[in-house]
Amino acid sequence: MGSSESRPAPVSCLLDLERYPLPDELLVLILSFVPARVLVRRCRPVCRRWRGLVDGPSLWRLHCERRGARGRALLDALRGWAPAHLPWSRLCVLRPLGRNLLRNPCGAEGLRGWEVTHGGDGWTVEENRQPVEGAEAQTCFVSSFNWCQKRQVVDLLREGLWAELLDDPRAEIHVSDWWGAREDCGCEYALTVQLLAANRQSELARFGVQPDPIPQWNDNAYRQVSHVFRGFGRGVRFVVFRHRGKDSMFWKGHYGARVTHSSLVVRVGPPAVVP
Repeated sequence: MGSSESRPAPVSCLLDLERYPLPDELLVLILSFVPARVLVRRCRPVCRRWRGLVDGPSLWRLHCERRGARGRALLDALRGWAPAHLPWSRLCVLRPLGRNLLRNPCGAEGLRGWEVTHGGDGWTVEENRQPVEGAEAQTCFVSSFNWCQKRQVVDLLREGLWAELLDDPRAEIHVSDWWGAREDCGCEYALTVQLLAANRQSELARFGVQPDPIPQWNDNAYRQVSHVFRGFGRGVRFVVFRHRGKDSMFWKGHYGARVTHSSLVVRVGPPAVVP
């Protein structure tokens, strides 16, 4: 038997934070490297002191700065808007600001997440015939020869937003959708977005558009429809995003409007300019 190489015994290096407590500034610096969910679920319950640090703004501001463009975008969105009790942990864990709150916006998961009404041969999912820049997948929903409709109802509070922010005059709701046609078949398309109160019945604002139909023998390019809700008042808690499409030739199969890259994003606008 040959001689085996000796290995040094592992060294245990433990720091007793009760006997030798770190200054808050150093502890915040260390905790800022910890993932957001771990901070909330594991670090916050350690003791009263750690709970205070995790609930405070200093740790989360540093945490955001370490997260690159996404974290800096959140800090930029909140600049100039400082309510008394800002739920930093909710902002950083659930990321409700600046995130697309619509599920499955391009059809990569089939029809999952959408309430659908089928017309003709119903909805299907296909590869994009032209790329859509910025889309999370190069797939699209394709309608048929009668009106096909899809909708999502977004619970803003469940997504991580809160009443104080939604009721603030600076709150903005950005909606966008991309639609197009096959080059050999025209189509029609319409979009409706409703802002609803907590009872899901009272409509507080609405945006609707039905652009001119795309004719047969077209450029096969996607068109964007977008709108920003501002100054919609207090009480918005749900958003209904609904679009529909069909072909203009009444062809059997899936030759109707192609929709993709749908988005619903909540942002905080700039402060009002006082004359």
